[in-house]
Amino acid sequence: MLIEIKGVQFVNKGAELMLRAILDRLSVELPNAEICLVHNPNSPYVERAKIGAFQKVNLRKNIFDFTRLVYFLPSKVRHYFKSRFGIVTEVDVDVVLDASGFGYGDQWSDIVMHQVALEVTRMQGFGKKYIFLPQSFGPFTREKNKKYASKAFQHASLVFARETPSFEHVKSLLSSNDNIYQAPDFTNLLYPSLGEAYIKYANYLVVIPNSKMLSSKNKDTNWKNNYVRIMTTLIEKALIENESVVILNHSGKDDELLCQAIQSKLSELCDIIEPETALEVKAVISKAKAVISSRFHGCVSALSQEVPCIATGWSHKYLELFKEYNSEHLLLSSKSSDLELHESLNKVLNPDTDWRSDLSANAGYYKRETETMWDKVVIAIKS
Repeated sequence: MLIEIKGVQFVNKGAELMLRAILDRLSVELPNAEICLVHNPNSPYVERAKIGAFQKVNLRKNIFDFTRLVYFLPSKVRHYFKSRFGIVTEVDVDVVLDASGFGYGDQWSDIVMHQVALEVTRMQGFGKKYIFLPQSFGPFTREKNKKYASKAFQHASLVFARETPSFEHVKSLLSSNDNIYQAPDFTNLLYPSLGEAYIKYANYLVVIPNSKMLSSKNKDTNWKNNYVRIMTTLIEKALIENESVVILNHSGKDDELLCQAIQSKLSELCDIIEPETALEVKAVISKAKAVISSRFHGCVSALSQEVPCIATGWSHKYLELFKEYNSEHLLLSSKSSDLELHESLNKVLNPDTDWRSDLSANAGYYKRETETMWDKVVIAIKS
């Protein structure tokens, strides 16, 4: 069996964390399965080769999709390219596990949803399975986007929405909801250990910036003027209270300049670290005293490991995540005053006992929900 893992990469540590979570589960449930990945700039050949992934050829560009042509290739030709060069095509793939995170909705071009709709329906027609793993969806308000999204979700084997608004966005497009479920982010079952290189940052306040807070995808334009101020205000307050602080780059070059910009405005130099793997990132977070994160998976890694977390967010997925952990009071506003920021910081550095207990209970609950999700996925694949 050949399984394509879609929507993952190695630079954005959230996307890599989803890849690691999938590989971890497949090694237990389907140890003989092979995997493949499509090449992209953030998923270079060397990294794909390290995990034993075949290289899937992508024959589509914008509105043009020539994938159907590969179904006419003789099996001997396909087997030759697979065994000699590690190259596979859609016809070789039995199952797609789509872990795009947040790639389908009005924030993105209609072309994206159009391509996916073609792929899902084509694969179903050839008896293959396409599964949308837990991720954020929508909204879908443009007519073309609604049309293609409806087609994709209707023909998928399973669709898992990560939170209630996403579930409702998908549900509203379909007449039957037999294949749609709600499930949490599935990286919460990874338990990495902290290596020697980063053990010194145990019990630090870990700060994780996100350049998307300043991008056009963030509809709250106040963040463009206030984001760096808010982050530096929080760090300065922590330093005044003699807390140790480290800035963690969660997404390579995307966030590098922002990390440096925040560092340059501090009265005291704080280290910037960029762990090589997503597992190292999660391990650093697991040992933090508290976390300030603008990266979604930085928030997930904190809350699911019972580490108090303050967040800034640029989409609905942040609010819904913090609701799940009874922590929405720790999601900052773009207009937060210095007093409000200081109060929020105090809440995570000196957490209330009852809230800390709730955080632990919710972490356990959502891990059980992820186990249930995987049960459904494995049954669907094996059937």
